[in-house]
Amino acid sequence: MGTMGLALRWEARISSVPREREKRVDPSEDLTGRPSQTVAPAAVTAATSEDAELAARCRAGDLTGYEHLYARHGARMKNVARNLLGNANDAEDAVQETFLKVQRSIASFRGQSSFVTWTYRILINTCYDARRSRMRKKEVASSDESEDSPRPEPRAPGAHPSLRMALERALASLTKHQRDVFLLYEVEGFHHAEIAGMLEITETASKNTLFQAKRNLRQVLEPPRGASAAGPR
Repeated sequence: MGTMGLALRWEARISSVPREREKRVDPSEDLTGRPSQTVAPAAVTAATSEDAELAARCRAGDLTGYEHLYARHGARMKNVARNLLGNANDAEDAVQETFLKVQRSIASFRGQSSFVTWTYRILINTCYDARRSRMRKKEVASSDESEDSPRPEPRAPGAHPSLRMALERALASLTKHQRDVFLLYEVEGFHHAEIAGMLEITETASKNTLFQAKRNLRQVLEPPRGASAAGPR
């Protein structure tokens, strides 16, 4: 999976002390994903009311509701899609397809999760469909290639010395599920409660998957113990 445009704000967070020890996520946390240290009851009520109003407007076929949804979340949706798909063009297509799906299936929204979380769930499933389609195309193209076709030369280990490339290779070593949870939490800043709603898993599963992802990343990124002390004398 490519990771074009991947933000690296999280690189210092891969520490030996997992964030899973933080307090349990409160359902009233900011749906935009911004840190919510202390949420006033009035702010919670306002956010819930706005989400319900937005859902009602979209369900009624009010196009301004969709415009408001895009204005507030379009940029972040593109970031999520770009991190899941690897490039901006596919991300744009995924976001457009997501809004079409939201319009077509708005009648099925029952309010079991927030409207915004429901929209992101559709986006993520759209990205999953795009990834599967991409894999099928690669398999077909690979089967059509001749055995005598020239193969690209492997690049030297030192060809990508930057931290970014090291981190991208480390991310590629994760399972898709681990990578998605890691990106949604550490890069996009969603809370475990929101990720659970998007991926249709439990909060506990989200936290455990993040812990496993960070542990695996540390194993890939950290040099073996004693390696620095075992250099030539």
